[in-house]
Amino acid sequence: MQYPYADIIIDISHGAVDRPFQYKIPEDLQDKLFVGQAVQVPFGNGNKTRLGYIIGFSETPQIEPSRIKEILSVPEKEAAVEGHLIQLAYWMKEHYGSTMINAMKTVIPAHKKSKQLEHRSVKRLVSAEDAARYAGAFAGKHQVARARVMEALSEEEVIPYEILLHKLNISAPTVKSLEQQGFIKLSSEKYYRNPLSFQDLEAKNLSLSDEQRAIVEGIRADREKGERHTYLIYGITGSGKTEVYISLIRDVVAQGGQAIVLIPEIALTYQTVMRFYRHFGDRVSVMNSTLSDGEKYDQCERAKKGEIDVIIGPRSALFTPFPNLQLIVIDEEHENSYKSENVPRYHARETAEKLGEITGASLVLGSATPSLESYYRAQEGKYVLYTLNRRLTGGSLPQVHTVDLRTELKEGNRTIFSRKLQELMEDRLEKQEQVMLFLNRRGLAGFVSCRNCGLVVKCPHCDVALTQHRGGRMVCHYCGYEMPEYKNCPQCGSPYIKGWKAGTQQIEDAVVKMFPKARVLRMDADTTTTKDSYEKILTSFANQEADVLVGTQMIVKGHDFPNVTLVGILAADLSLFANDYRCGERTFQLLTQAAGRAGRGTKPGDVVIQTYQPDHYSITYAAKQDYVGFYEEEISYRKLLSYPPASHMLAVIVTSDREEEAKTMVSSLARIAKEEGARLEEEGKKSSPFSSPERMTGYRNRMIVIGPGKASVSRIKDIYRYVFYVKHPAEDALIRVKDLCESAEKNIPVSRCQVYFDFDPMYGY
Repeated sequence: MQYPYADIIIDISHGAVDRPFQYKIPEDLQDKLFVGQAVQVPFGNGNKTRLGYIIGFSETPQIEPSRIKEILSVPEKEAAVEGHLIQLAYWMKEHYGSTMINAMKTVIPAHKKSKQLEHRSVKRLVSAEDAARYAGAFAGKHQVARARVMEALSEEEVIPYEILLHKLNISAPTVKSLEQQGFIKLSSEKYYRNPLSFQDLEAKNLSLSDEQRAIVEGIRADREKGERHTYLIYGITGSGKTEVYISLIRDVVAQGGQAIVLIPEIALTYQTVMRFYRHFGDRVSVMNSTLSDGEKYDQCERAKKGEIDVIIGPRSALFTPFPNLQLIVIDEEHENSYKSENVPRYHARETAEKLGEITGASLVLGSATPSLESYYRAQEGKYVLYTLNRRLTGGSLPQVHTVDLRTELKEGNRTIFSRKLQELMEDRLEKQEQVMLFLNRRGLAGFVSCRNCGLVVKCPHCDVALTQHRGGRMVCHYCGYEMPEYKNCPQCGSPYIKGWKAGTQQIEDAVVKMFPKARVLRMDADTTTTKDSYEKILTSFANQEADVLVGTQMIVKGHDFPNVTLVGILAADLSLFANDYRCGERTFQLLTQAAGRAGRGTKPGDVVIQTYQPDHYSITYAAKQDYVGFYEEEISYRKLLSYPPASHMLAVIVTSDREEEAKTMVSSLARIAKEEGARLEEEGKKSSPFSSPERMTGYRNRMIVIGPGKASVSRIKDIYRYVFYVKHPAEDALIRVKDLCESAEKNIPVSRCQVYFDFDPMYGY
């Protein structure tokens, strides 16, 4: 279809992501333009020629047609990087539900242009002897500042400009006058900020096992044939997935290409980057939220100019503007942090697949506990599956001990640590080996309640319990609200109002009390608030400056500490009973990953899983490190109940500061979804609009609408939240529901509501 107008964003590379402008498409460019295309357009009062990018097309003019300017041309050398990112943003807008501007702001990193830094230096243009003589002459004339400059330069031919200004207290005019007199020369050299501060590291030889080599050669063969696939590497903990990534990236770099490596947490950056730095030197860099605006901007500029080959970071690093992207790696691909919590609610795995499709890059996913989505797609033949079954050290997986905490309590043990864990901790500390203790919580206690009347103290602005912290504080982890602890219950007056003791601070205190000579580090959201806190804690533990590391999820994700021979999982089933269909999968992954931290060196390892539900299938399979067994049981439940990945799911969330308005809006949108479901079912009886007509028959293949109702956390910061869910095997059907809801939202006379969409949500609402 021919469109008369194009919507264009101007100067995207300069960060002017403000709003689109409408331009007329000339006759000779009809049918030649596409979303993401770079074009030359007249802009502003002076009609200066500027570079822009097409983000959409339209049939109707937004202003008087005679005032709409015309596209000038398509540049011969268009900025392909920005074009790829614009195409990706458009796909995200359509796929996840978002405005184009929000999608653009997500994929175009480092909007704020920063001034480039420069090294400035002063070089003497006379001999050292003449410089000393001039220094004496200036001193005789009481020109003290000039004398100091020449005296310093008589000893050093070149001095950094900053030292002259700040150490020798020389003013800029003094330096300028000496330059004008021909005594010195002031020079400058521009440079980019580099967030990596490693000294020269010794390069390591890369020796691959037969299993690893088979993967590398298989993917290399596909690339040589010009085939682009998505690969899933399922490898047990310690099996050497990182070495495979490095080998694949070496191939890409040797061909002049670039690679992106995604990792789930900022906490993983330090160890991961060190391993890559040993192989790629300063051709590798990082991109994450701890970088300054200037550092982010410089990494993007270095990437565009081809000055770096590898970028490492969490999901936002996916949008690094490489001109010749050939490989994307997503390590620990099962992690929830790859799903954005902000609009557009994209998943890095799906978005990386689309980016690979646009750029021709291959996608490699790796995990010891793959997401059910990825393994399901591998089983269906959509992904190429590789496996790594042996640890690189040649050692075996750790021995796992499952402890029933109900039995411990009956037998009189009221401490946090089971007797088995106490025994093994004492043994490892005597041997000067290290211990990791994992708890899926933060704070001193979970919640505060009255033992007499059962009152749970909640945030006045959010429908969640307050968490007890040190210093007599109770804190809301949603909005940050804080208040002092109650001494008596505000409802019944009872003094028996206390916090449930199940936090990392309390575990740290218990370790110190039970093992007073043990050196303990704690790593959780409260101890890692500063820029370098992750690196400091991990480096200290890696250097064996501590015996015990206590922490939340961030300590069990991908770290490699050879001297850790014991991992204690203190409350294995805390995540089993969340309001979330993925809680069994999430529990299995956490326990398996935590267990995988033990015995990664040459020494054998032990894992103690403490639980009140020792017979739950997530825990029994995690204890056996049996992913396939867990997958087969879990996928049967998903198929039975039409949950992802067996089916697709859309959450439609409506928020407002007026509860009645939110209820009206959510009810209207849910009715639209049900009408669309009825229409599809009627069409399905005739002929399916989707690729597999047989999928439209039976209960599992109908569109299922659940709700609407209040969200599980129904109020945050005095904003009311309502939700309904839609399930259907065909993702296109859910995208259609999203489109209908977006259109209807504009016509429903409710002014203060916000509507959000979340496809295949990672958590319940």
